[in-house]
Amino acid sequence: MRGYLNFAVAWVMLAPLLYTTAVSGGGEFSLDYSKLSGIIIPGFASTQLRAWSILDCPYSPLDFNPLDLVWLDSTKLLSVVNCWLKCMLLEPYNQTDHPECKSRADSGLSAITELDPGYITGPLSSVWKEWVKWCIEFGIEANAIIAVPYDWRLSASKLEERDLYFHKLKMTFETALKLRGGPSLVFAHSLGNQVFRYFLEWLKLEIAPKEYVKWLDDHIHAYFAVGAPLLGATETVKATLFGHTFGLPVSEGTARLMFNSFGSSLWMMPFSKNCRTDTMYLKHFFGGSRKDHHTYHCDDQEYHSNYSGWPTNIINIEIPTYRGVDAYPSVYEVEQMNMSSMECGLPTQLSFSAREISDGTFFRAIEDFDPDSKRLLYHLQQYLGDPVLNPLTPWDRPPIKNVFCIYGIDLKTEVGYYFAPSGKPYPDNWIITDLIYENEGSLFSRSGEMVEGNPGVASGDETAPYHSLSWCKTWLGPKVNITRAPQQEHDGSDVQVELNVEHYHDTDIVPNMTRSPKVKYITYYEDSESIPGRRTAVWELDKANHRNIVRSPVLMRELWLQMWHDIHPEAKSKFVTKAKRGPLRDEDCYWDYGKARCAWPEHCEYRYIFGDVHLGQSCRLRNSSADLLLHYV
Repeated sequence: MRGYLNFAVAWVMLAPLLYTTAVSGGGEFSLDYSKLSGIIIPGFASTQLRAWSILDCPYSPLDFNPLDLVWLDSTKLLSVVNCWLKCMLLEPYNQTDHPECKSRADSGLSAITELDPGYITGPLSSVWKEWVKWCIEFGIEANAIIAVPYDWRLSASKLEERDLYFHKLKMTFETALKLRGGPSLVFAHSLGNQVFRYFLEWLKLEIAPKEYVKWLDDHIHAYFAVGAPLLGATETVKATLFGHTFGLPVSEGTARLMFNSFGSSLWMMPFSKNCRTDTMYLKHFFGGSRKDHHTYHCDDQEYHSNYSGWPTNIINIEIPTYRGVDAYPSVYEVEQMNMSSMECGLPTQLSFSAREISDGTFFRAIEDFDPDSKRLLYHLQQYLGDPVLNPLTPWDRPPIKNVFCIYGIDLKTEVGYYFAPSGKPYPDNWIITDLIYENEGSLFSRSGEMVEGNPGVASGDETAPYHSLSWCKTWLGPKVNITRAPQQEHDGSDVQVELNVEHYHDTDIVPNMTRSPKVKYITYYEDSESIPGRRTAVWELDKANHRNIVRSPVLMRELWLQMWHDIHPEAKSKFVTKAKRGPLRDEDCYWDYGKARCAWPEHCEYRYIFGDVHLGQSCRLRNSSADLLLHYV
């Protein structure tokens, strides 16, 4: 808690002012700081899995016992990888556990903070730990932060069927309201946003239509969509065909085997913004008489635009013209095969857009050459025919009062792949011959050559392309206020503002603003005109990595200031001001060597405490900084 006593004093002095009515978006709402809850929905592979059975690992003392860590126990992964895989893999079709081992998602905040606790592995596997630490250090009560971990290996329908996850999530919101007396803030990261989207659609089947919006207004004050791949992520394709190790010490083939056994492997597949499905719940409004309630259709724009609106074709793959008796030969058969016969014909190269991936065209094209295609097509049909929601369709703005979409931009991100047969047996039967990246508005191959296509004005966050992350800009109203400010503390001299910018539906917004190459900016797109009682904002953080964004001090600062602004009785604007950003914590104070003093002298002072090892560590907030937060009303 070092360094937060001054802030705590400021908070105690301001707290009596917060139990009143605040103004937002021209409409009034009652919001009490003490009544808010925060519900965290983690992303893919961001929840601990624990063993729920006993597994004896031969020739090793490292057995699996109930409640032992499975994901992620690095010691067992390195020592008994075959045993570890039994606890991770699911049956390819019905998604049941391996006959010899069963794993289940852990519960509580500890399940999402550090996946592999330890002196060395803990910081490397930290996900939400810094986020929770911020909440604690800023005075948030223990029962106000609720994690809702889930088994990220399962598809949405299986989550509900096996674990009743969405029933439990509904009860979590209702319990939080009863316990705290106020609505919740939803923080979802990556795949967690798709989980939350499915929950909102599932809820329509559980609540009477007239009560649906009221339930949302009563239970959810704001939704923060962090790093949401709203139109999918191209890395999912690579993980499906080639394998993605996520930095683990396993081969790509092993990673592919594991990933493709999960029902969630298709949940983040890229898809076209021009294709939609009517959801099943509509039949409730027609007395069950509607026959075409589940049709998948694409509009004319899909067939007149290149690459389904994405920067380029996502998959370019060589299909061999030669096919032996067995399309998936064993290692021995590969060695004995007369490879000279393959020289008679050149392979055929085919290209596939996002739509052709999500509707199954691609998997049917390689069905004779890849044993996983049949299983993937089976699961794809489960997604396309899901009675609650086809997740491979674009998401409209959720009917929640306040929506904040937050993501990183301008990092090199994979947007396309070239695959070819490797000549090896499954799961190593494909190799990547080339990659296409987007970076700061341009496309280029792995060799550095420029590639033609439809690059966006920016690039993605190293995992999800900009095209997918920025889809939430379509949720903004017809007029938008744009502000670009430095991410670090600043005095307002480098803040740029454009007011009432026209926004057309389904189009991106490109601000006419300058950039300094040495400065990381955060660009805010905020509704100038919106539906009464509804606010939408999009925050783009320069160089923010997909995984690390949830522990970014800049993001946590902005979230805190926005929520503090919302609950302040004197707030007059819809959003917190961006005119200035000063230090909020002792860690934000630093030593200015040029002036031989602490920077921000109006807020920071030199105050040595025993144990400080450098000048910057001795720069701390002044005792007179109780009014610091008043700058952000």
